Amino acid sequence: MAVKIRLKRMGSKKRPFYRIVIADSRSPRDGRFIEMVGTYNPLVNPAQVKLDEDTILDWLEKGAQPSDTVRNILSDHGIMQKLHEAKYAKK
Repeated sequence: MAVKIRLKRMGSKKRPFYRIVIADSRSPRDGRFIEMVGTYNPLVNPAQVKLDEDTILDWLEKGAQPSDTVRNILSDHGIMQKLHEAKYAKK
């Protein structure tokens, strides 16, 4: 099963709000998901992001692939850097 970390759109028309979820890659965008790991609100300035870093790192280490937008969000918050350091740390 290919697992993705991606955005699930919520909110009303023209007022988007997103949940960052762990989902099977075959499920639809707003369909079933495995776990919710954060939120993203692009309407406020600056965009409001809440993340569960430990859970996201755990899923990334297990092989979950973030979508392009989620990868940018994670990079901005330093989570991708932490994953890289953990993966390539000298043992």
